[in-house]
Order: sequence, then C-alpha cells, then structure tokens
Amino acid sequence: MIGETAQHGAINSGRHAIPCRPGLGRYGPFMDAKTEELRDAHDVLAEFYADRLASELDGMPLERAVLGLFCDLVLAAGLDATVADVGCGTGRLESYLAARGVSPRGADLSPGMISVARRDHPGFSYDIADVRALPFEDGSLAGVVCWYSLMYLDPASRPAAFAELARVVRPGGYLVTAFKAGDDQVRRGGHTTGLGVEFDVYWLSPGEVERRAADAGFATVFWGGRPAQGQEASPQGYLLARRS
Repeated sequence: MIGETAQHGAINSGRHAIPCRPGLGRYGPFMDAKTEELRDAHDVLAEFYADRLASELDGMPLERAVLGLFCDLVLAAGLDATVADVGCGTGRLESYLAARGVSPRGADLSPGMISVARRDHPGFSYDIADVRALPFEDGSLAGVVCWYSLMYLDPASRPAAFAELARVVRPGGYLVTAFKAGDDQVRRGGHTTGLGVEFDVYWLSPGEVERRAADAGFATVFWGGRPAQGQEASPQGYLLARRS
C-alpha cells in the first residue's frame, strides 16, 4: 500500500531531507470508492500483516537478490542513496534496504499500515499518500521500490501511477517492482483472511508491467519470475528498470 507529513517543506529521511510537493494533500485528487475500500481494508489488515509477514523476507533468497540488485545499481549510479518504498505496508523492507546501503523512506495509502510501520520499524520516515500523488519533488529520489503495491491499480489508473514514479525518480535512477503474475484480470482479495475485508487485485502479466514502465520513461534492466510456492495462488513476477 502507499505518505502523512506534519508539514510541507522537507521530509526528513535520516541521512537526507527530501522536499515534498505542497498543495496535494494526503491523497491528491484520486480518492474514490475503490481507493477508500482498499485503504480501509488495509487498515484492518495492518496487524495481520505485521504478524504474518514480519520475517518473511528472511526465507526468500530470490526476493532478497532482486532487492539487493536494485540497491547495488542505485549505489553504483552515484545519485545519492535516497529511495522510497512506495506501498511500504508495515515497513518490513526498510531494514533490509538500509542494510544494503540505501536510505529508504516508506509511503503507503493506509494510515493503519503506517502506524504499524512507525511502531515496528522506527528510525525511518513514513508518509501517508497515494502512488498517483506522491509527496516528493521532481527527481528527488535515486530509486523507488513498489513491492506488491502496483497490483491494486485498475488499468485506467496505471498511467498516472507510473508517470508519478517517473516524475520523482531522477534520470539514471531505478524502479523495482514485484507483483502477482497472471492474466491481467481483476480478482477480489482479502476474504481469505477471515477479517471481513475485500478489495480488487490484479494478477499482472509481465508484458503489461514492462509496457507501463516503458511508457513512463523506464528502460528494462532485468525481468524475471518464479512459480507459485507453498500457499501462493499465483506465480510471482519482478521488474527492474532504469529511468531514462
């Protein structure tokens, strides 16, 4: 999911201060019934995710490798180390990203997720925002991580989201995303948790993700995937792209 700043001006990210965009508000102009449903559902899911996913990355070497490659490329680009985890959820990736040498901050649509992230992963800055209206200045980031956060976007919302990611990443910076790979059709997620929530989720084809990124100005560096494992219902896809 995707940040609340106490004030406009600079968002402190530890080693760097990122200027934010004034006047957008928390969600920009994009709040509608589906976005509200997604936000409210993830407020309910925040503690569930904190319990179930806190150490998940430890047992996922392929995911760590993709995120590690992203960090290595960001650092090699020499643009500074400031990256945003857009759709950070409970903040579970921040410590790993920081250990790989970048300076992450989180952003998520759900206030509940951000509250848990601030509690469980302090020492990083977090914001409440929509991926289509990020609170960062043009070209203020060396990279963005969208780890299973773009799969909630309907087709009509994807151009604005990818354009916004391209806006905040400076040329030579990087985008990395993970997603449920599939047929681009909408499904209803959340109900299997038993918490009484549902929301739209799209199992995205790798070609769709690569095309949207390219249309926004990102050139593919790496794409890949793996079969479903354990209780996963779909294969998983990964894309790493460089801002042109």
